[in-house]
Parts: sequence; C-alpha cells; structure tokens
Amino acid sequence: MLPDPPQRKIIHIDMDMFYAAVEMRDRPELRGKPLVVGGRPDSRSVATTANYEARQFGIHSGMSCAEARRRCPHCLFIPPDFKKYQQVSEQIRHIMFEFTDLVETMSLDEAYLDVTRNKKNEPSATRVAKEIKARIFAATGLTASAGVAANMFVAKIASDARKPDGLCVVRPERVMDFIRPLPLIKVPGIGPVTDAHLRRLGIRMVAELENKTLKFLEQEFGKFGLYLYDIARGIDERPVTPWRERLSYGAEETFARDILEKESLLEFLRECAQRVFTELRGEGKLARTVTLKIKYFDFQTITRRQTSAQFLTSATEVFRTACALLERTEAGRKPVRLAGIALSGFHAPAARSETGPPPLFKAVQEKNI
Repeated sequence: MLPDPPQRKIIHIDMDMFYAAVEMRDRPELRGKPLVVGGRPDSRSVATTANYEARQFGIHSGMSCAEARRRCPHCLFIPPDFKKYQQVSEQIRHIMFEFTDLVETMSLDEAYLDVTRNKKNEPSATRVAKEIKARIFAATGLTASAGVAANMFVAKIASDARKPDGLCVVRPERVMDFIRPLPLIKVPGIGPVTDAHLRRLGIRMVAELENKTLKFLEQEFGKFGLYLYDIARGIDERPVTPWRERLSYGAEETFARDILEKESLLEFLRECAQRVFTELRGEGKLARTVTLKIKYFDFQTITRRQTSAQFLTSATEVFRTACALLERTEAGRKPVRLAGIALSGFHAPAARSETGPPPLFKAVQEKNI
C-alpha cells in the first residue's frame, strides 16, 4: 500500500500596490502622498494602481481617473511604465526560483509557489515565506504580502488578510474557521454579478454557502456551482502549474464594476496593449495575431481575433487592432465585467539560456482589480 502524499505547502506572494510602490521607491518625493498610476485626470483613463494613501479616499484600480480626482483633488497622477515594472518583476522571479521550480505566475506582481519539497530543504513553509519576503525587500526595496496554506484558494485569501507587508499562515485544521466568516465578494472568482446573485438567494458569507447542496448550486450557477460548493468547504485540488512554452502573451482584468462606457474600455485596452507588447518585445518575439476577450455582465464570454500579414511593430498598432475588434462586440450596449488582449502567431524566439527560470508574466487568469 502506497503511503499518503505529503500535505501540500503552498505560498501565494502578492506584491503590495506594485506599480505605485515602484514609482514611490524611485521618486521619494511621492511618498506619503495620494498617488494613482494611470492616465491624466482630465481624460477618460482609468487607474491602474492606487497607493494606500489614495485608497483612503475610496480610490481603487479600475476607477476612472476623473472620478479619482473628484474624490481626492490633491491626488497625484503618473503614467504607467510597464517596461520598468517588468524589469522589477524579473528580479522577484529569480528570487522565487531560488526556492522552488514549482512557481505559477499570475501577473507581474503575483505568483503561487509549491514548497512542499524545496531547494532549501526547509520543512517549514512559514520560514520559506519569511525568507522570500526578506529577499524581495533586500533586492528591490519593495514589500510583499504572503499567504501560506495547503491549497491555492486559501493561500490567496490569506495573502490579502494582512496587507501590506503581511504574512498569514492558515494551518489545515484552521481552514474552515478562517474562511467561514468571509464575505463572498472576497472569494477569488466571485465578482459583483455573482455576488449579487448570491445575495438575492440570501447567501452573503462563506458559512451560508457551506449550507447549500451541490444540486442547488448547480441549478443556480451551472458548472460554476461545483466550484462554489468546493471552496465553501476549503477544497481546492489544483496543482501549482509551472511555466511551459507559451503560445500567447496576454493580460486581462475583471473590473471593480461592470463598464458600459466604451471610452473607459478603450482607455483600459490602450494600457493593456502597451503592457503585452512591452513584454512580448522584451523576450525578443514578434506577433501577427491580436485576440480580444470580452466577458459581459451575464458571464457570456466572447473572443474576436485578427491576424495581420506582417508582424505588429508597436503597442499603438496592437491598440488600433483591438479597437477594431471591439466594434465587433456589444461593448457600449451591454455592460462588460472583463476585458483582455492576447498576442500570438509569433516567430521562434532567440536562443534562451537553459539555466535561468522562465519569464514571470504569462497570460494572466481572471483577477479582480
């Protein structure tokens, strides 16, 4: 009889207000002042990141910069520099791979690590998380929050529990005590629309969701009902999946509120195009195909794709293609909860070093911003 596999030890690392933190590190005069990384407040741009001083005024990622200015007239606004953020995330990436090769990166500032068996032969995931946080701070001057648990779902929630610069450890026997009091909007994968549906059903907390049967949840939410049933019991069997050769480069965001105004979507897509094109070129690749992903308020998801005869040569070209694809959707007539851009159809990259870890930023999964 085979022995049971060891209890998994998962760490979720989430950099604190990453873009804003990088800017404040490089420009000390910004520290202690409300700051938004985004477009000009007299435009239709949206906030990419807000620092904690700005968040005290109710400003958050995805909010229009004009609204952010109304809430805090003395707030500072600076444009994002994705090339710089990618360089910093590369430093963080190398640190993570010093501890384990089982690293699943979700975005420039977020990753899961499986440290059940690790390169330091350290049996304590808590000590590993502390060391990673210390190494990141020493190398970059930036703070990270970490969650430690036996699965990815709980680790992610834990990393958000004690921000900024926090460390939250949830032992297996404490999982239900930890998640039962949580409002469901805090659960990854549950956005405003699902949360509203759950509220109409009288379900507001994880503890109330735990009382519902699988049959009931599948009747109300289809296949998503199984996910809700499992997370209400702290169950998440997903493995940490390390990098593999990528077929596309992309970024997508779930907005804090459903967006009907097409202008706001265009501003997001402009920044998104810059982000993915910068990363693509940073790895020496060129692409010919642009894919636009849209998820409407009712969770209907559609994609629109265009392939050019020539390689795309600029972020502006990517953005223009995305704009044309957006015209083939119902955006502007139907509220949108998620949007994203992916680039594909690229030639073989230049020779890569076999000793270094893979790039940090792969196509991101849905993430509430």
